[in-house]
Amino acid sequence: MKSRFGETDLYVSRLCQGTAFRHLPRTADDPQVQRVLQHCLEKGINFFDSSNAYGWGGSEMALGKAIASKRQQVTICTKVAASHPPKAAEHGTKPAHFTRHFLFEQAEESLKRLGTDYIDLYLLHQPDESTPIDDIVDSMDTLVQSGKIRCWGVSNHSAKQVNQFVTVGKKSTKAPIAGIEDYYNIAGESVDPEGCSRTSQLEREMFPIIRQSKLGFIAFSPLDAGNLSQKKQIKPTSPLTELVQVLDQTAQNLHVTRAELCVAWVLTHTEVTTVLSGAESPEHVDQNLAGTQLFLPQEVIKTLNSASKAYRKKTKQKLVNR
Repeated sequence: MKSRFGETDLYVSRLCQGTAFRHLPRTADDPQVQRVLQHCLEKGINFFDSSNAYGWGGSEMALGKAIASKRQQVTICTKVAASHPPKAAEHGTKPAHFTRHFLFEQAEESLKRLGTDYIDLYLLHQPDESTPIDDIVDSMDTLVQSGKIRCWGVSNHSAKQVNQFVTVGKKSTKAPIAGIEDYYNIAGESVDPEGCSRTSQLEREMFPIIRQSKLGFIAFSPLDAGNLSQKKQIKPTSPLTELVQVLDQTAQNLHVTRAELCVAWVLTHTEVTTVLSGAESPEHVDQNLAGTQLFLPQEVIKTLNSASKAYRKKTKQKLVNR
């Protein structure tokens, strides 16, 4: 099953395989990485996510190798970080600005590593906090017109910033922002610099923009960066304990795994186009894929939503009491 990404002509699988591997090498020659990516292709997953910052090119080369003979069958999303790539592995990075020269230069490098002559979806990995919105839109439009990218969007941006991109797009004939990529899951341990839940903020501020502007939405980290993994040891005093108990009881009742349930919950939100996971084994790919095909009855959704809200409330209270 494939879904249209926003108002573009991209039709993507409900599961997007990421290449920001946490435990596997971000290199083209690692056999386990290739095994995972090839398994995704065999299972009909056509959407893959990467970034120039993942292994500073290593993940893009790994993806390029995996899809070398199947380019027309897949949709590639990659991102450009607001950093200059380090000159050597042991060197740190320096902040970069999203100037036209920088964006074109980094797009060209990504194209080489991916072994393709176009990128389907090109995202700004995070804000650079300095380049004017109009300049970025103009640069991205030029990239689209050049044929180097088909569509563009942003990742890890605020609702205010996304709305600015949408507004500029409406006032011009330039290629509009097509969608976003952001952190979203049933737990949402991650908070912003002010201590606010990123997931709650996304629902409250970003979801209306996604609906009104018909943007595509790639929701990453369905297992909350591994916090919801079956292998994760949770302290009895953690607010996560009760949420996991609800998840496991529900999963048991439905005869599915916790991972399947977490993926399915994310997709109950109509704003979500696809779930981005970082599976590091064929078995985990299969679980995530099964989650995209799992139908959740309304009573189950209500139970999970209540557990999610209770968890977020306890997490917020814990932060207030620090």
